[in-house]
Amino acid sequence: MIIHLKNSVSEETAKELGILHKSILLKENNTHILITAGSVKNLPQGLEDLTESFYVTDSDIQLASRNYRKETREVKLGSVTIGGNSGNTVMISGPCSVESEEQITLAAELCVKLGVKILRAGCYKPRTSPYSFQGLGLEGLKLLAKMREKYGLAVITEVKDASHIEEIIEYSDIIQIGAKAMYDHGILNRCGKTQKPVLIKRGFGSTLQEFVQSAEFVLSGGNPNVILCERGIRTFETKTRFTLDLCGVAYLKEYTNLPVVLDPSHAMGYAYGVPDLTRACMAMGVDGLLIETHPTPKSALSDASQQLDFNEFTELYNSLKPLATALNRNLV
Repeated sequence: MIIHLKNSVSEETAKELGILHKSILLKENNTHILITAGSVKNLPQGLEDLTESFYVTDSDIQLASRNYRKETREVKLGSVTIGGNSGNTVMISGPCSVESEEQITLAAELCVKLGVKILRAGCYKPRTSPYSFQGLGLEGLKLLAKMREKYGLAVITEVKDASHIEEIIEYSDIIQIGAKAMYDHGILNRCGKTQKPVLIKRGFGSTLQEFVQSAEFVLSGGNPNVILCERGIRTFETKTRFTLDLCGVAYLKEYTNLPVVLDPSHAMGYAYGVPDLTRACMAMGVDGLLIETHPTPKSALSDASQQLDFNEFTELYNSLKPLATALNRNLV
């Protein structure tokens, strides 16, 4: 249950009520908000005269629920807006990893040429094998910051674990919590204490309930700028890397108030299928797309098979424009 206290309730009283009722206390627009477990269906005794309004939800998907907030949350990503009434489908693109200054510069220049406003690339890579490229770390973050300064792009990069979350917050414009870190409470709790946008990728073995509840940790920590990213789940199929759950996306759009981004690159795992899958994603009218592109995919140090070369990405990007027009959306 989400309880909005009357404006006459003091800070001290609100804190006492939070402790008494074992609830999380938030403050938004000078309103104190108590959040109890979703299993609470009736207003707790003693709060009747102190409550302005309250909201009952079906589960612990609460702040992200359309039962609480009907409109999609609006999140500012650098110079563009995602969600809300913007009508935008935001393109996020770049290589899987920062590999060198030359490589990330070429990717940044492609973004500028096409009008893409957000550059993505990993610096700390949570690889399946310890013998794979692990990323450039802080050096990579500094290169991303250089691209932002030189080209005016917003940058998004992944936090692998809580040991380097402060570096990610310092250098990035958007924090990406990867599929393997979706349950890392150290990351989630710290992201709740910043106001920077946070994009959370669904774990490949996670239910929709578990996915959105990860977002609840950030929202309940005081950061309203949360985006959900579907990137494929593990099924019985072996011919593709994962299975992109478009049924799950339909659920997220209907029942949650968070912007939804799709990542067909990781779902497909092979470049040949990414363009068609991306167009299917666009047809769902989602808030954003995350596509990997690399100047020379065959020589990429991570996820080489799924990255589009620059010609393939340009062709894909241009093919999305008439789809966006037909859907009355803005591809930005």
